[in-house]
Amino acid sequence: MDDFKNLSKFYNKKNNVNNKKSKRHKFLYHIVTKILICLIIFVVMLIVLKNNPKLKDKVYNVVYDNHFSFAYINNLYEKYFGKILPFDNVLPNEEEVFNEKLVYNEASLFKDGVSLSVSKNYLVPVLESGIVVFIGEKENYGNTVIVQQIDGVDTWYGNVNIGDIQLYDYIKKGDLLGEVKDDILYLVFQKEGKYLNYKDFI
Repeated sequence: MDDFKNLSKFYNKKNNVNNKKSKRHKFLYHIVTKILICLIIFVVMLIVLKNNPKLKDKVYNVVYDNHFSFAYINNLYEKYFGKILPFDNVLPNEEEVFNEKLVYNEASLFKDGVSLSVSKNYLVPVLESGIVVFIGEKENYGNTVIVQQIDGVDTWYGNVNIGDIQLYDYIKKGDLLGEVKDDILYLVFQKEGKYLNYKDFI
């Protein structure tokens, strides 16, 4: 009977080791596959653009002159293919520690956007998922973070001390963007060079 139990334990351990190896192999396979696909697309695009100057000019205009939305492309990629690096399946799940909606006391027009009266040291939530495309000082708005949202709108968050966010990070709706310096938060909504009515967004 003891021999049977020992044999059973041995096979269970062996199965656990094999399962872990299998998960590691799948994880590496996903990473290598996605890297290869990206490299193939990149090389094909380089070849096509090098051999066709007119197409190169068109692509340049779309990306640089017509406000190409990388946040929208990133969102589509994650929707159909998952994250670029599939860490979610490997790392332990973390509970959300911050997932808030925008709360303010008063709103008034300010320059190209709106000035919101908020509580002191207010923690600013991200209004819509997107990519951080600017972090720095903006005249009249103080320390500003600009997020290119998945809907193509650039949202400026002014007078904010940012947390762990860095340039080109992809941040999600409800994530913590940072902390208001005093009790005023500035927001500006812009798309394709035009300033939009803040009432459509808050």
